[in-house]
Amino acid sequence: MALMFVVQEHGSSRLHWDFRLERDGVLKSWAIPKGPSMDPSQRRLAIMVDDHDVEYADYEGIIPEGQYGAGPVARWDYGTYEELTWEDERIRFVLHGERLSGEFTLVHLSRGKPTEWLLIKKKDENAQTGWQMERALTEAKLATLEVRDPGCEAT
Repeated sequence: MALMFVVQEHGSSRLHWDFRLERDGVLKSWAIPKGPSMDPSQRRLAIMVDDHDVEYADYEGIIPEGQYGAGPVARWDYGTYEELTWEDERIRFVLHGERLSGEFTLVHLSRGKPTEWLLIKKKDENAQTGWQMERALTEAKLATLEVRDPGCEAT
């Protein structure tokens, strides 16, 4: 059975990308301040956050003011992934998405806060040196989003 991943661009108090991997019936989640990268030289800080319901993968909209994470959310990438290893300090996987593809690793930082990880793209046939992030929350996209409750909870 293929497992799902999703990356959501989230314009809350600080712009970031929510990186989510389906596992054990929930979405394991990390907030990535600079967003993921297809360039292996660009290691990205990934802050582990609360798990989310799987249904949250489909959410796009504007989280209402006064709620946790208030602001616009747009799906930046979506697809399936293959888990290679899932250990306490290192998670290796292959993504099959529209923007992200190939092997990646999440590595827990031994120094620093317990929630701090690095997302690293492996040098493979999908790697792109000099890769540049393309935003999903463009003016045109923002004009299509409606204020609505995400309808699911962080777990």
